[in-house]
Amino acid sequence: MSPARVLVVDDSMTMRALIRHALNSDPGIEVVGEAADPFEARKKMKALDPDVVTLDVEMPNMNGIEFLQKIMTLRPTPVIMVSNLTAPGAAVTLEALELGAFDCIAKPGASSNTFDILPDLVKEANRAKAGLVKRRMAAVEHCGNGTAKTLARSQSGPDLIGIGSSTGGVEALMQVLAEFPADCPPTLIVQHLPAAFTASFAARLNRICPANVSEAKDGEAIRQGHVYLAPGGSRHMMLRKGTQLTIALVADDPVCGHRPSVDVLFASIAKNFKERSTGVILTGMGRDGAQGLLAMRKGGSRTLAQDEETSLVYGMPRVAHEIGAAQKRLPLSRVAREIFV
Repeated sequence: MSPARVLVVDDSMTMRALIRHALNSDPGIEVVGEAADPFEARKKMKALDPDVVTLDVEMPNMNGIEFLQKIMTLRPTPVIMVSNLTAPGAAVTLEALELGAFDCIAKPGASSNTFDILPDLVKEANRAKAGLVKRRMAAVEHCGNGTAKTLARSQSGPDLIGIGSSTGGVEALMQVLAEFPADCPPTLIVQHLPAAFTASFAARLNRICPANVSEAKDGEAIRQGHVYLAPGGSRHMMLRKGTQLTIALVADDPVCGHRPSVDVLFASIAKNFKERSTGVILTGMGRDGAQGLLAMRKGGSRTLAQDEETSLVYGMPRVAHEIGAAQKRLPLSRVAREIFV
């Protein structure tokens, strides 16, 4: 494959230099241009036709969200948002993910260089290309315009649901949860997001989902009609069995490079919930969740994975299929229906 051709858009000359340095260290990437604002970026996109764009959220003349909307409407291209992950920055960047940005990354801080993972994100975005970006936009419109039909809970359906997702999962979860019934079984979700994002994302999901969606709390008892989103950051989310089933947030080592990890959640469901349960893996990079889903299947759970055609990144679902963890592969539009059959 030819090198991924990247346009770097940021009003800070220093930040552009840091991004360029991080990307030029990888022979599979070529930085073909830079722009200090969206107006300059628009001209360079027409002239250079980049494969991937890195885009700052806060810029003069036109903010990153406005420019992203124009890109997705006029020239669909994989976009990686670069943001200061303060609470306001997180809310805006989450909006960008809903609009179709491929992923988001924090600007480097004093104690960490978050750009270490940027080359891998860019290459994955290049593989996804514009066709998947268009499908991602269609998913956002589907779940955000009120057309989703709420499903009824089936007597033969699960008593507990576990869902794992990563890159592309923001809009995938929005589409799936928009169809959940208000009296859905307790549902536990791990979506790979920075810590600053998950409370805002839970609130957004709560607005479109008939059930109650909230960021999970340690020691919280799980209840029907509630969906629990694992907090991003330093703790795994697990199901704990005692006098009642509760959520445990545990500060163990990362698993598959993630904390919280889908594998940890699924393994805890397999261990502690012997009644009817369903595990679901949606779009995402890597392999997190595959082994946990396999443990659920071996324990008698129904297990589902999103198919390749509708996944923004067919990583986690692919591994789950390859190791025999997923009983069925489904397009995103059929996932909610299959959960409640």
